[in-house]
Amino acid sequence: MTTAPTITYAARLVDGVKTYGDGDAAVHALNGATAEFEKGKFTAIMGPSGSGKSTLLHCIAGLDSLTSGRAYIGDADLSSLKDKDLTLLRRDRVGFVFQSFNLVPSLTAEENILLPLSIGGNDPDADWYRQVLDTVGLDDRLDHLPSELSGGQQQRVAAARALASQPEIIFADEPSGNLDSKSGGELMGFMRKAVTEFGQTIVMVTHDPATAAYADRIIFLADGTTVDEMLDPTVESVLDRLKELEG
Repeated sequence: MTTAPTITYAARLVDGVKTYGDGDAAVHALNGATAEFEKGKFTAIMGPSGSGKSTLLHCIAGLDSLTSGRAYIGDADLSSLKDKDLTLLRRDRVGFVFQSFNLVPSLTAEENILLPLSIGGNDPDADWYRQVLDTVGLDDRLDHLPSELSGGQQQRVAAARALASQPEIIFADEPSGNLDSKSGGELMGFMRKAVTEFGQTIVMVTHDPATAAYADRIIFLADGTTVDEMLDPTVESVLDRLKELEG
């Protein structure tokens, strides 16, 4: 009798509730959501506007706190951590890519990529860093300021920054939202390669079926809770499922 392989989760959300406001004005952005994110996989989070996608991402990433429930990075229960420990966890174990590139305008592309490591007083692993730079394809732009780069190049710098410290997990919130289709495709190809070839773990919020189709798996949210999942998504299958949720 063969034993099923053990699945290791990079992050988990258990009965997550996030409420803004009180009484009749209370808004339940998350309403008992539970989700698990497997290590070494690319997971997309989708759902109608207002379904709680970004709230879920922010709570599981430690950028916001749950009203009730538990969020974990690895075995670390985020709700049990003091502010300093949570800050260190985000710096040392987590990478972030946001819709707005969040680059420091006075630093070069390479300085931006290395910034989280510099803050922690660490040097990059030379072999890993070379792989990241080769994959991001910006060798001839590393000494340029963000203002001298296109939007797509800036976002690839942001993605390389998230990867440079070899984090346990990367959270991406609409990473291609401000990019044209060509630049967005290049960025998603880069992120897909980071998972397939480097074993990176990525959790991404997106509203775009073409972007979501790069993922291994999609979790669908509606009214603040998880309602479905899809493995090996295609643009067509994602569109069909979104129509059902919004119908």
